[in-house]
Amino acid sequence: MSDLRLPGDDEKKKKVQISLSRIAIWVFVGGVGVYLVISGIIGIIVKG
Repeated sequence: MSDLRLPGDDEKKKKVQISLSRIAIWVFVGGVGVYLVISGIIGIIVKG
């Protein structure tokens, strides 16, 4: 194997902290998704 490196490999990668607003957006989107899945399952059961 070769020891070739990309230009960005020498820099130390910073650990990015996740902001609270990003977490809130994902919780909201996940909640909407769960609601859609559950309502779809209930619709299938009621119709069937």
